[in-house]
Amino acid sequence: MKKYNFNAGPSILPKETVENTINAMEDFAGSGIGLMEVSHRSKDFEAVVNEAVALFKELLQIPDGYSVIFLGGGASLQFCMVPYNLLEKKAAYLNTGTWASKALKEAKLFGEVIEVASSKEANFTYIPKKYTIPADADYFHITTNNTIFGTELHNDIDSPVPVAADMSSDIFSRPIDVSKYGLIYGGAQKNLGPAGLAFVIVKDDILGKVSRPIPSMLDYRTFTKENSLYNTPPVLPIYASLQTLKWLKSLGGVKEMYKRNREKADLLYAEIDRNKLFKGTAAVEDRSLMNICFVMKDEYSNLEDEFYKFAVSRGMVGVKGHRSVGGFRASTYNALPKEAVVALIEAMQDFEKAH
Repeated sequence: MKKYNFNAGPSILPKETVENTINAMEDFAGSGIGLMEVSHRSKDFEAVVNEAVALFKELLQIPDGYSVIFLGGGASLQFCMVPYNLLEKKAAYLNTGTWASKALKEAKLFGEVIEVASSKEANFTYIPKKYTIPADADYFHITTNNTIFGTELHNDIDSPVPVAADMSSDIFSRPIDVSKYGLIYGGAQKNLGPAGLAFVIVKDDILGKVSRPIPSMLDYRTFTKENSLYNTPPVLPIYASLQTLKWLKSLGGVKEMYKRNREKADLLYAEIDRNKLFKGTAAVEDRSLMNICFVMKDEYSNLEDEFYKFAVSRGMVGVKGHRSVGGFRASTYNALPKEAVVALIEAMQDFEKAH
């Protein structure tokens, strides 16, 4: 049976990424040595880092004055590194879900934190719109896509202070204006590569402004100066991420990916809205293109387990919703083909006919 991978993360990767990485694990760059055994200071691996950085800058049209670095620890370590490097007196946070809440909690260890708005009272089913960003804040932190609750900020924010954005789950899924951000970070395990790697895009001139001493391994400048090679980086995830970036470029880049992602999401949301058994959980205007959350309508809630088992029997993997929301979640990241969405829709329609 064909399987369709809707996992929220670690998630589906392009076939080319998987195959090229497997080959390199056996023989990296024709060296006769496997990728997991190669020195990270070799010229061949430094070339991997350089090419990955160049493709980041090309695909996202990153302006001059920004650095791209690769770090261990995933996005969760960035919840600490962002305030460690940027928070001198006060930071502002928009609370739109679990990961935004965790980032806010970590920032409070380093100084005053203002929660400018939150949708917690509605179980994070929408993105707050009416709020004021303090002009005296050191930075404003946002989480652009909320994997658990299925909401997404669809536009870049105009801010009087540098914006720090967690883009773990929607990076490269849509065009962004990087010049509107001071810092963008994310874990690789959604739209880029295997778990264990974080990427950071940082405007160089916002660094070095805090008075506190920063340990070397937590200072962004350590890695911007050393081309991400200050210590041994996550070699395999960086290589795999490079393969994904090459794949993305070969398809036409971010604009083409946005077109495809829009089409997939529109198809599935249309079925959720049409089908008599299901309903969406997120505010329509804030629906995520990457994580589509839905539940059974109240009168059919007794069918939830039955539909889940039915979907699994049809090859759907990872469609169970997070416990915070319940129901179902279809993560439609870049590498997920339209075919998978069509298969899920057909399963929903067949289940409807049977009930």
